Amino acid sequence: MYEVLAEVVRNGFVESRHYGSVAGLAPDGALAYARGRTAETVLPRSTTKPFQALACLKAGAPLDGERLAIAAGSHTGEDFHVKTVEAILSDAGLGVDALQCPPAWPEDEPTKAALIRAGEGESRVRMNCSGKHAAMLAACAANGWPLGTYLDPGHPLQAAVRRVMADCAGEEPSPVVVDGCGAPLFGLTLTGLARAARSLVLSGDARPVADAMRAHPEYVGGTGHANTEFMRALPGSVAKGGAEGVFVAATAEGHAVAVKVVDGGPRATTAIALRALAALGADTAPAARLGTVPVLGGGRPVGEIRTTEDRTTEEGRK
Repeated sequence: MYEVLAEVVRNGFVESRHYGSVAGLAPDGALAYARGRTAETVLPRSTTKPFQALACLKAGAPLDGERLAIAAGSHTGEDFHVKTVEAILSDAGLGVDALQCPPAWPEDEPTKAALIRAGEGESRVRMNCSGKHAAMLAACAANGWPLGTYLDPGHPLQAAVRRVMADCAGEEPSPVVVDGCGAPLFGLTLTGLARAARSLVLSGDARPVADAMRAHPEYVGGTGHANTEFMRALPGSVAKGGAEGVFVAATAEGHAVAVKVVDGGPRATTAIALRALAALGADTAPAARLGTVPVLGGGRPVGEIRTTEDRTTEEGRK
């Protein structure tokens, strides 16, 4: 059964509950923390971006530093993000018209307001997945692969992504669906997703992606973004959220968690992940402020979204 992972408390009254599952791995890779259905397949959504970026890197895309971080991230569409995406495309001999992600407003509200004042509208390059799409196009250009069909599940690039995900997760990804940005999305069990997250900080092949994310967290998210603030608060960690209540994180020591909130709400996922990492023995104290989500009434705090009592499993020790 799914478990209550978080409660919304208003003036001492439990108003809402978030059900879901959490898989947590110890540094040795054992499943040492389990809540809900950890063996159930989930759609990882944007938590797969670091592995898509790794596939692009291994395929020969010239990515490093900020460019590799934005390929692994869900950026907020700020001007410095756009310049980086445009640079990736330019070096591949392409323009923003090659992007096949849908047009969108930037998630950063001040940037959105500035665009509206300037009379501009939605664009593909401002969409939070444009870094990933630019990296995919760069990998295709480096290999002479077709550019117009880079989102086809049978494309050589997407076959490479699937292989990387299988290697990192230790299982064969399934099913294959279409993500919100139009790219193929490969399902994994929640435990497999946690294994993949752990591989980012421990695997030699994946370390360049993790290092780029940690060195440039503002390109993984953006100004004030939860993923960015998580990595700043816990140096050496990686964190990546996805749509529909999915979140992964791993520490430099190899603790790793994968979260799925079944109602799809993301508001408690960071706090849930921090609680699980703490239960695994990781030092999450520097990120304590991210574990508290205030509930407002009349513009002032009247409660909080709190995580529920942890429990560990003996499964990983058997």
